[in-house]
Amino acid sequence: MLAAATLVASILALHLPSLVIAQSVFAHVIVGNTGEYDVAQWTSDINLAAKYHIDGFVLNIATPYDGATSTQLSLAFQAVHALPTSVPFKLLLSFDYLGGAGAWVDADVINIMNTYGPNGAYFHVDGKPMVSTFEGPSNSNIQDWLYINGSIPGGIYFVPDWTSLGPAGFATDLFDGAFSWDMWPDGAENVSTAADSAWVDWLSPARKSYMMGVSPMFYTDLPAYNKAWVWRGDDMWWRRWQQVLEVLPDFVEIVTWNDFGESHYVGPIYHPGVPNTSTANATAYVDGYSHQAWLRTLPYQIAAYKHAYKPVNPAPKVAKDKIVYWYRNAPANAGNTKVTGNNCKSDINLFKYQTCFAVSDVLQDSIFAIVLATKSVTATVSIGSGEPTVFLGLTAGINFISRPFSGETGKVKVSLSSGAHGEGPAIVSEPVRGVANFNAYVQCAGGC
Repeated sequence: MLAAATLVASILALHLPSLVIAQSVFAHVIVGNTGEYDVAQWTSDINLAAKYHIDGFVLNIATPYDGATSTQLSLAFQAVHALPTSVPFKLLLSFDYLGGAGAWVDADVINIMNTYGPNGAYFHVDGKPMVSTFEGPSNSNIQDWLYINGSIPGGIYFVPDWTSLGPAGFATDLFDGAFSWDMWPDGAENVSTAADSAWVDWLSPARKSYMMGVSPMFYTDLPAYNKAWVWRGDDMWWRRWQQVLEVLPDFVEIVTWNDFGESHYVGPIYHPGVPNTSTANATAYVDGYSHQAWLRTLPYQIAAYKHAYKPVNPAPKVAKDKIVYWYRNAPANAGNTKVTGNNCKSDINLFKYQTCFAVSDVLQDSIFAIVLATKSVTATVSIGSGEPTVFLGLTAGINFISRPFSGETGKVKVSLSSGAHGEGPAIVSEPVRGVANFNAYVQCAGGC
């Protein structure tokens, strides 16, 4: 085991700037969804994230900078500065080139980074502020970063998301690492590490770092924004963290903390940040669908990643038995919807770059659960008055279980032999008002 650990450390050292700052886990925050935050709200979110072992927020900002974005950055940094020293939480910026009023202007990026880069609340890698993007792959945008980097004293540690260009799609001397937005599966398949491996295979020989994305799901129904599709989520909150242990990226970014319109939020629902118009009403599929219970598994999953990345880090340990479970409340083929399986041709979707699948082929009609156990336990899952499904011999640590709907309806009940019990909203044969909703209920029972 020692030789294997030494080999892993040696491989990582080939392309890591520092083992001290690597193995950090961030959550992606859409600053555009925080327009009515005050310092107290930022503090609440930051404390919640830190409680579940998230190391920092990646603040996604779009143009224009003046106004709400400028105000919210100031409030976020004020909140971090007011934290006790026992909460070592940091912030870093991701410049969004697809949202807002258009691509960023060099002078604004330089001004923002010269203002916040030296800030003690900013996340640094080897003395440089780490910076990311959401796309911006045009040649002019890419070349801009050479000028930007040279205009910031000491430079930046640049980890852009230029996923649309793919691995080897740009020169390695332009950046220090890369972040891939390719974290959801295509069609009726489970997510794989194929895209991650392609990035790592390209980055490692150049001694560049890799930031891997982890997301629980993706579902959007916003015609006004030309987006109405679903990708397979299902067991992703389990599967993707297991894949982190396979890939061992240098950084992990959870997507997202607060993107309510795409349903992959793990932070608290903040209603002013939920799209809510007659043609872009995410409230219809977000209200009542808290995802915060997914946070309950993070201390174990993050500890497992950090221990695997650097074995001197503490091994993961379960403090209290719990079961975190999630599901949709109706079969995938029930209800009316214009949502497509994949981002494919429809009268709503703008980019339409994938093959269409039936939603019922993409989504699995099942209840999914992560069991965190201090010792061997038995779990049961039942729907309505149906016969419970019993899962024997679950081991100490983290376990994954699932069971299909099998045509049953009624309230979902879960339990552990160690005493945890939980009950979730009923699975129904047809959705309320006949309109499909592919968002997930997420709940926790036991030591939550």
